Amino acid sequence: MSRNLNEGMRDYIGLNPPSSFADGKSYIIPGFANSCVFETNEGLVIFDLPIKQFAKRTFRGVRTFTDKPVQYIIYSHGHFDHAYGHGPFLEEIKEKGWDLPVIIAHENCVRRFEKYKSLDKYHKWINRMQFVPTGGRMQESVVSPKDTLNPTIILKGNDSVYNFKLGKIEFEIYHDMGETDDSIWLWAPEKKTICTGDLMISSFPNVGNPFKVQRYPKNWALALEKMMEKEAEFLVPGHGRLLEGKDNVKDALSITAEAMHFVHDEVVKRLNEGKWFEQIYHEMVEIFPNKFKESKYLKEVYGCYRFAVHAVYRLYHGWYNSGNPTDLFPSKSDDIAEEFLKINTEESYLEHAKSLYTAGKLQLALHILDIIIKGSEDQYNATMYEALDLKIKILQEKAKEETSFIASNIINSATLQIKEKLKVLKNTSKTS
Repeated sequence: MSRNLNEGMRDYIGLNPPSSFADGKSYIIPGFANSCVFETNEGLVIFDLPIKQFAKRTFRGVRTFTDKPVQYIIYSHGHFDHAYGHGPFLEEIKEKGWDLPVIIAHENCVRRFEKYKSLDKYHKWINRMQFVPTGGRMQESVVSPKDTLNPTIILKGNDSVYNFKLGKIEFEIYHDMGETDDSIWLWAPEKKTICTGDLMISSFPNVGNPFKVQRYPKNWALALEKMMEKEAEFLVPGHGRLLEGKDNVKDALSITAEAMHFVHDEVVKRLNEGKWFEQIYHEMVEIFPNKFKESKYLKEVYGCYRFAVHAVYRLYHGWYNSGNPTDLFPSKSDDIAEEFLKINTEESYLEHAKSLYTAGKLQLALHILDIIIKGSEDQYNATMYEALDLKIKILQEKAKEETSFIASNIINSATLQIKEKLKVLKNTSKTS
């Protein structure tokens, strides 16, 4: 990635070295997402595989600590950064004549893999926008949906539990919905370690991702509270640094669960008061407690609280979210903008957008600029170019203000698209 990353995002991506913990026979291997490796007398248990592009790095990291064969691989869920980096391990197995490992996942993970195959082009499209670098071009596909190593032990149902033993070490696997409907987490009592997958990411939970399907904040909170009951001394998050110490683990789980309860319960309260999304959203932004804003475990590094408000509302409400019947069967936004331009000139809207920008009202300025950009019949005039230039400038400022990697990348992706449009318009006007 070419973007300049802050420390939190560098930790999230895993740009730090592998390390051992607990008894010296447990290892955390960062690889965009974290892989956790437990070494036993009979072989290795690996919780999560990295993104495909980090697979060799993760493999080398594992092999700096141990040469024992992999006996179990556990997918916390089926996202591309947790279940696709198996290539080097399979090559080693074939080369050494070892048996294939047992692969454990939830039944919804299998359904996820099938969904990725049927929606391959769609996911390439949205992932290019979600992971676009700040200063670079749109990225190519991060993974092929055909590159799956399918599970051989499949947990079924909503209250799934699976236990196994390897080399006198017990492993307990639990299913709880959170970021996904296929998420599972692991408790290793002898190691005093919890592996959470993306139920913990060392920052604000990725709940309500604008591009992705439904997430489950209430279930998420309950899962974290189950983890607290284990009184773990080590916690390996799906992303970010290892948490060490019983108090630190408890604090991280506790405040994250509290934040998930808060956003869920406060949105539900407002739904019961008969409020529509716009009112709920802005009220929720206003009441977000400082204790969450200031928590080192809830920094908006990847996702953010504002996305979580959407997640809860979408969980319980349909797509008609304004209460205004005008929105029930809406006209095209381009047609609406054209009608506004019949009332006043493009130049007047541009001047008003400039005044809003000067006053620091960036979001309102964007709405006004879109009247010109969407409604103008003449795409090649000076006002259009100026409107596009100002929109780019505003979006760049907004992206710099956003700490959430997803939010800033969505804005940066749109900025790149507008720059391309502007370039085409200028080249076309020169040749016409």
